[in-house]
Amino acid sequence: MPERLLWQRLRQRPNGLKFRRQHTVGCYIVDFCCVSARFVVEVDGIAHDMADRPHRDDERTRFLNENGFRVLRVSARRVLADADGTAEAIVARAASPLHQPLAGPPPRAGEAI
Repeated sequence: MPERLLWQRLRQRPNGLKFRRQHTVGCYIVDFCCVSARFVVEVDGIAHDMADRPHRDDERTRFLNENGFRVLRVSARRVLADADGTAEAIVARAASPLHQPLAGPPPRAGEAI
């Protein structure tokens, strides 16, 4: 159900970002993926805290990162409590990459911006 609530918001292409649901990346199927931003969203319920699941989630995240995807894990509880706010936070994170290679290197100390 949390995935369905989130999908109702993300499928509307917020900020022009196209999200795919249940998208395959390598041998994994991720909950949501914005291919153009190389951004994955995983909705984690309580099962993600049990048995060997945390270890498997770490391996999955490592694989996705090594293949150029940023990964955001969101708790199912958060989605259920505030689906709109969670979707807005996801879109904001997807729209702002950690670095912008086309912007060039940052200025050196003492250089004007």
